[in-house]
Amino acid sequence: MNARTCLRVLIAMAALGVLLGPLDSNVVAQPLPRVHRIGWLSQGSAPDKTNPDFGDFQRSLRDLGHVEGKNLTIEYRYADGQLKRLDELARELARLPVEIIVASGESAALAAKGATMTIPIVATEMSWDPVKAGLAVSLSRPGGNLTGIASEELWEKRLAVLKELAPKISKIAVLWNPANPGNGACRSEIIAAAPRFKLDVRWVEIADLPALDRALITLSTDSPDALAACWDIVSMAKAETIARSALKIGIPTLAPLSEYVRAGVLLSFGTSLSAQRRSAARYISKLLQGTLPGDLAIENSQPKLVINAETLQGLGLTAPVSLQVRVDEVY
Repeated sequence: MNARTCLRVLIAMAALGVLLGPLDSNVVAQPLPRVHRIGWLSQGSAPDKTNPDFGDFQRSLRDLGHVEGKNLTIEYRYADGQLKRLDELARELARLPVEIIVASGESAALAAKGATMTIPIVATEMSWDPVKAGLAVSLSRPGGNLTGIASEELWEKRLAVLKELAPKISKIAVLWNPANPGNGACRSEIIAAAPRFKLDVRWVEIADLPALDRALITLSTDSPDALAACWDIVSMAKAETIARSALKIGIPTLAPLSEYVRAGVLLSFGTSLSAQRRSAARYISKLLQGTLPGDLAIENSQPKLVINAETLQGLGLTAPVSLQVRVDEVY
């Protein structure tokens, strides 16, 4: 290469450097987006992707600018109904560590609280009062590292609606899991409310799915007038079977969450898991922006009265007008 050619090459390279220099500088100056890591601790199992509510939690986060796989990583831990596993799963999330733990269910909230006093915890899908459970100082200013969504004591109102719909019932069987602390609160509420409605309550323990199957087999011989279920992963997993078994012998069913009604249970008065997950996403967004969990008021979920019209018809019942005007949703 002669001197003239070399000079042309140098001039060309210099020109290219002038053109690319500012662009390259801008690329280098762009900071990589921070990827937040949160944990999801559930007493249940991994969700069924065919469920219409699948992904509602992630979609709610995405609407708030937190996109899984982009600027957010979620570490999922499921106990598959084995509540004793929650303590170790909670400690595992704390060791990673994660920035926030979302605790799905009462047992998960207790496990998360036991695993860390510093990592913020968003409790959701609870059916009891976190203040009475010792998880928070108050609803308005929870203090500590836990906040989230709670549920009011609503079993007296649920039983009132049931009696309004089926006034002749006097004996009610209640499915409950003694290993679930939230079910302990359910039991206490029903015991306190039952005398007002002159209800004789029979408690049916369902610590696992085989126990629930056995309980449903004996349902027809025990002859209750109605069947209720405390919110638990066991009864939720077999909500459709519970509804079908009760309908077969002609008794109404009652539950705290609308997901049970979607599966065929007659009525519910309370919230839904989907609504609680959407609310949990709002809490996470605020925490990621720097708000302290102890300063975020614990929210009472808004209850809704939900009825399954097909089950109502199958039981030969008619909702009085006074009840019809109060119904929020019909399946």
